Amino acid sequence: MDPTLLPATATALPQQHAAPPRRLPLLSSRMQYRSRPVSVAVDPVSLVISECIAITSAIQKNARSPHSSVSAILGGSPNLIQLVPPTPGMRRDGKTSSANANADGPGDLAANRWGLRGKKGKSMQDNPLISGFGRLRQELTGVRDIHKFDSLVLLYPFLQIIQAKGTAAPITVLALRATQKFLAYGFIAPASPRFALAMQSLSAAITHCQFDISDSAQEEVVLLMILHLMEHMLSGPGGDILSDESVCDMMGRGLTICSRSRFSEVLRRTAEASMVRMCQIIFEDLKHLEVEAGEETEALDIQTSGDMDNIKMDPAADGTDVPAMVVVTAVTAVPTDALQPLAKPRQSSSSDKARSSAETQASGDTGRSSTSSASGSSESVDIRPYSLPSVRELFRVLVSFLDPNDRRHPDQMRVMALRIIHVAFEVAGPSIARHPALAAIAEDQLCCHLFQLVRSDNMAVLQEALIVASTLLSTCRGVLKLQQELYLSYLVACLHPAVEIPREPGIDPSLYSGIPQAPKLVKPPPSQASSGRSTPVPVKDRQKLGMEGGARKPDARQAMVENIGVLARMPTFMVDLFVNYDCDENRTDLCEDMIGLLSRNALPDSATWSTTSVPPLCLDALLRFIQFIAERLDNPPDTEGYPDPQTLREKRRRKKLIIKGASKFNENPKGGLAYLQDKGVIADTSDPLCVAKFLKGTSRINKKVLGDFLSKKGHEPVLNAFMDLLEFTDKRVDEALRVLLETFRLPGESPLIERIVSCFSEKYCASSTPEGVANNEAVFILTYAILMLNTDQHNPNFKGQARMSYADFARNLRGQNGGKDFSAEYLQDIYDAIKSNEIILPDEHDNKHAFDYAWKELLLKTESAGPLILCDTNIYDADMFATSWNPIVSCLFFVFMSATDDTVYARVITGFDECARIATKYGNSEALDEIIYRLSYISTLSTATLSNTSLNTEVQVGENSVMVSELAVKFGRDVRPQLATLVLFRVVTGSEHAIQKSWKHIIRIWLNLFVNSLIPPFFSTEPDRISLPPIPLQNPSQIIDRGPKQSDSGFFSAFTSYISSYAADDPPEPSDEELESTLCTVDCVNQCHMGDVFANVSHSLEALVDTLLEEIPDDNGSTAVITVKSEGPASTAPNGQNARQSNTIYDPALVYILEFCTVLALRDQTTVEILGKRVVEAIQAVLRDVARYHTILIERATFYLFTLLQASYDFDYIRVPILLHTVSSFLKEVLVKTSGLVLRGLKLCIEKPCSLRNEIMTSPDFWVILQTLATNPESAPGVFDILESGVSGSPSAIMADNYESALALLNKFASMASAEAVVEQKPDRKQGRKPPPRPIKQEKASENAAVARGMRAIDNIYRLTSRIPHLMKQSHLESSEAWSAYWLPIFQALTTQCTNPCREVRHLAFASLQRSLLSPELTSSDHEEWTAIFGEVLFPLILKLLKPEVFSSDRDGMSETRVQAASLLCKVFLQYLVILSKWDGMLDLWLKIIEIMDRLMNSGQGDSLEEAVPENLKNVLLIMSSNSYLVPPSKNPAREELWNETWKRIDRFLPDLKNDLALEEPEPVTKGVAIAPPAEPEVEAPGAQAQDL
Repeated sequence: MDPTLLPATATALPQQHAAPPRRLPLLSSRMQYRSRPVSVAVDPVSLVISECIAITSAIQKNARSPHSSVSAILGGSPNLIQLVPPTPGMRRDGKTSSANANADGPGDLAANRWGLRGKKGKSMQDNPLISGFGRLRQELTGVRDIHKFDSLVLLYPFLQIIQAKGTAAPITVLALRATQKFLAYGFIAPASPRFALAMQSLSAAITHCQFDISDSAQEEVVLLMILHLMEHMLSGPGGDILSDESVCDMMGRGLTICSRSRFSEVLRRTAEASMVRMCQIIFEDLKHLEVEAGEETEALDIQTSGDMDNIKMDPAADGTDVPAMVVVTAVTAVPTDALQPLAKPRQSSSSDKARSSAETQASGDTGRSSTSSASGSSESVDIRPYSLPSVRELFRVLVSFLDPNDRRHPDQMRVMALRIIHVAFEVAGPSIARHPALAAIAEDQLCCHLFQLVRSDNMAVLQEALIVASTLLSTCRGVLKLQQELYLSYLVACLHPAVEIPREPGIDPSLYSGIPQAPKLVKPPPSQASSGRSTPVPVKDRQKLGMEGGARKPDARQAMVENIGVLARMPTFMVDLFVNYDCDENRTDLCEDMIGLLSRNALPDSATWSTTSVPPLCLDALLRFIQFIAERLDNPPDTEGYPDPQTLREKRRRKKLIIKGASKFNENPKGGLAYLQDKGVIADTSDPLCVAKFLKGTSRINKKVLGDFLSKKGHEPVLNAFMDLLEFTDKRVDEALRVLLETFRLPGESPLIERIVSCFSEKYCASSTPEGVANNEAVFILTYAILMLNTDQHNPNFKGQARMSYADFARNLRGQNGGKDFSAEYLQDIYDAIKSNEIILPDEHDNKHAFDYAWKELLLKTESAGPLILCDTNIYDADMFATSWNPIVSCLFFVFMSATDDTVYARVITGFDECARIATKYGNSEALDEIIYRLSYISTLSTATLSNTSLNTEVQVGENSVMVSELAVKFGRDVRPQLATLVLFRVVTGSEHAIQKSWKHIIRIWLNLFVNSLIPPFFSTEPDRISLPPIPLQNPSQIIDRGPKQSDSGFFSAFTSYISSYAADDPPEPSDEELESTLCTVDCVNQCHMGDVFANVSHSLEALVDTLLEEIPDDNGSTAVITVKSEGPASTAPNGQNARQSNTIYDPALVYILEFCTVLALRDQTTVEILGKRVVEAIQAVLRDVARYHTILIERATFYLFTLLQASYDFDYIRVPILLHTVSSFLKEVLVKTSGLVLRGLKLCIEKPCSLRNEIMTSPDFWVILQTLATNPESAPGVFDILESGVSGSPSAIMADNYESALALLNKFASMASAEAVVEQKPDRKQGRKPPPRPIKQEKASENAAVARGMRAIDNIYRLTSRIPHLMKQSHLESSEAWSAYWLPIFQALTTQCTNPCREVRHLAFASLQRSLLSPELTSSDHEEWTAIFGEVLFPLILKLLKPEVFSSDRDGMSETRVQAASLLCKVFLQYLVILSKWDGMLDLWLKIIEIMDRLMNSGQGDSLEEAVPENLKNVLLIMSSNSYLVPPSKNPAREELWNETWKRIDRFLPDLKNDLALEEPEPVTKGVAIAPPAEPEVEAPGAQAQDL
């Protein structure tokens, strides 16, 4: 299918959005006739003849004297000349055939063809009107194709009837009907000969129709027919070839019909409708004329400039006469009773020479040129189609009807003209603005009249004027910059109410404080009338003039608001205002004022002084403004051809300075100028020219203040510079004085006036050689005389007194012109000018001149103001929104809070969302914060104090549960806060980076929802960074299970339930309505998708964290004590109980805040660096007052600090000693209660080898914490894990600084296993005193946690021995000190545990001690060090084992331990015997060992020692003897003392041992025999092996 057949809208759609193509049906045959004439079923010639007969019959019936109509019926007498071929002689005689009639011109045609001159053969008794139809019958004889018949010949008799004076109305109707039928059926068509001339003749006939109007009903019928015919002619095929004169005549006739009040309303309305239709066609054709004229903009104006003043429509003053058309030439040869316009061709002007010939052949040329005769004659008639001249004249005449000061035109006529003009601008407004001939009328007369009509109290006039004004500005505002400013300023002044916004109960007024109370365009007060040289007009009168906004009736206000709504529906209207006015230093802030006006009138209370439609209209305009900005958000910025936004910002900044500086100047000129210089507005206040330029260039200076300033003494340089800026050339003195006094007001004191007049006189004479005045002095005197005359003529205080006459005026000036008189004519002109037009300030003109003067000033400034820039771009939206968001958001808030209609809710919510998107896009954090603030206020969830949770009730239904709370029920009942909350989080999501100050409202919402179990603490995986259990909440007051129950719903069961509830003092169960409201709240919260906010928060973390920290209360004393909700019942009750007992307060919201801050700070290394310090300081502030807070908060806060410490250690935000000291300073019960997370935090910090671990584990406070918590069964496992990780880690965290503390804590854990000895020894008591050699239940005993920790503690103690050499090397201590510092504590700890009642621990400790004592690393060169193992380790161990209380702790096990101790003593002695032999103290050591053996032997606490001691001692003696250490004196005298002392001591408790060994007998000694260890008992400690020496 041909793409040209597709609708324009379909082809214009973007490809991605275009609808699927569909085939458009071709025009059906029944529809094609609309673009061509209607076909007829009868013979066209017969139809024409029938119309002729009908008219002649009607003429005969209506004629006063009967005339014969035979010729009309029969076709007239045949022309005998036509029956024979023409002869040359006949032509020489001037007699021509009808075939050549056209060659004689139109005038001869009419005379020769119709025989109206009484030629020979013509019957004079026939009526000329009737005979014309007879001639037509004759011409139609033999015609086969009516379309080839001469159209002018066909129409002529009908046109005679139409134009004939006094023709009866019915006959005229028949002629008009026939003519219209011929046009409709195509009998007269563009292909017809002389079609153009026929159309011109028809136009002239119907516009000069002079029928009999005796019957008013018939008269209106005729006029209706004329209107329809004119409309058909313009809209039909021949409309485009009508001349300018014809169009003006037709439109003039239509205007006449419209304006005659004697016609019926139906006729006048019909005429108006026809005029509207014809105007549509004419102004639509204007656009095609532009295309035909060429691509150049002014081509059409240039082509038609010569004819522009030749076409005139001059409607009569009363609007009832037929408009007459003034023509340039009137060449005609037709008698007066024929159709006159047939031969009135318009002469061509010079600009029309380029036009093509106006001749059109009968072959069917339908162009815009005129049609000539089809005879082939070279002569043609120049009938040019209508063009810009007739359009301009029509426009001018229509505009002239609007003059409010012309009383000839009633308001009804103005309404009609306004409607027609409105159509013109609707159709071709931009085209009107493009043509200077039309634009000049629109800019001046139309706007001048129109802007006065909008002040009318006649609602019909007002409404139509407003409609036209809106359409005018919509289509032509590019050339109406200052006119638009004047018009909109008036609307703003009228519509902005001077009424304070009513206060709504419960709403903070600051929430809607952004709505302005008054527009910014308020002018400074007018000058005072103290001097009597002016006549200020009262405000009420100035309001009537349109110089001030005034009170209008409600209907008028609504009409004005509707008008603004029309303008606001243009997407770029507000942008145009902002760029062209708000960013112009000399213009008012129209965009701001318009937004303020709409915001104020959108409030519901505006209906009290207007109508109920005004608030929604204004709200709609506001929302459209926001919608248009939102629609442009994603458009690419278009900067080509537009002013730079940065330049406009600078202009706005400067404009604000000028406004403020002018205000200061009006109060104190000196201070104002200083301010302006300081701000750079005035370059140098000492330069008079700079000051003068500013004072003259701004309209914001009070005229009276300016006059006083210029006239003051000392300001002469400024006054002279100011005068130099005024133009006095070629002006009379009074005219120049008028120019001067229009810029400022004369002061009231004579010296000041004299100073100004003197300066004026000099400048006036210096500007040019004045005519009529001799010198400066003459000007000075004349100026004073003019001022006196002005006061005399116009001072209202002179009522009843004689005013100064011209003679008086002239007499006062005799001889004052350089000694001569002024010219009488010169003075007369001055006198007349002053008398008719007072010299006065613009804002003080009276009713006669106020608007005229203002309008004249406006036109003078139009050229300098430049064209209005149309801004179809989004590059200014950010600045415009920054200027206008406050009143808009305030208005939306107020409307939302006061509205009750769902539609209003929906629109306002959309507005909030769009405002937020705009603010986010352009980074306007202030606007976004305010939007969030207001939405959070509406949501009712952002209260500073959290809601009461004491009555929260958990309702369980199956596996699901819901917490019914006061907040959830209240929120779920109201749709308004739910909508606000949904929009709030829709706004916040994606805008997190732009939010600054409003985080506190979001946080308060989260807190309220959190404490009421409506949201989890966090919505993302970020809490995994700290891996904490959920924050405990308050326990519900009761838990109700509404799951399926047995059907027991009788009265008794209900009564029992009620009584039981009452007796338990429980709150009543939630009702179904409350549960439903809660579920609504849950659904709303889920739909908010708050988790997306957590996921998106990245750029504005600082603002969020700062706001969170600000929410930490300074004093929690007012918070109610609550019971903590926890995962398990075991932890809940103690926490809650302790809270009550100690009167500490648990605030889950505070925990939430601290945890949230910690989570945000721990996001990454960057957030740690940025946020860590402030979060740490906040948590430390909590821990400084531990007694004030609940242990849950203390516990979690401590863990947060440890977590932050681990992440921020490199930044040194947390001092490790201070943190550990703070924790260690907790009261023991507090530390125990908080131990879980405290230990987790410590473990987190030391789990990896690093500097942090070393610093923590070397802190004394760290070991204090562990020591304190080690005794608590619940925290002991955690403490031991930390300890073990430090000891056994790789590398180990045990260093010289913490060696002793770690060893002490390990020893403590080993000692704590003693508590399990009772359990371990129970089987022994049941079996008797003799236990088996090895415990049967060791494995079961080791399953005990304390025992297991004790055994692991022993292992770790032993493991420390591997670190001793390294520690001793690093310590740089002396050997004796190092040995005592590192080895001795381990031996002492193991020795201590060797007496532990717990067998497993004791055995493992003994084995570890044995391995340690036999370690080769133990010995050193200094015997005093390592030999201390006997005196400080083994001897004390054995002595301790001998104590009854130790023995009684495990009677069965301790006996075995004694045997092991005795064996160990001997084993160690023999291990180091060789080394000891070189030591001087060996004898004393050996004697001490014998003494210990003696005590063991004689302990009397078991047979095992009596057997084991001799055996061990025997082995030692044998080995000593075999190695020549213990030999008789006979063998080695040097060993005599050792020998004697040994046996002396042994004999005391083993007298037979010496004899049994027989060591005195000589025995062969094998050289190189190694020292064999003594026999070791069979008993070994579990998990350890005795060292085989």
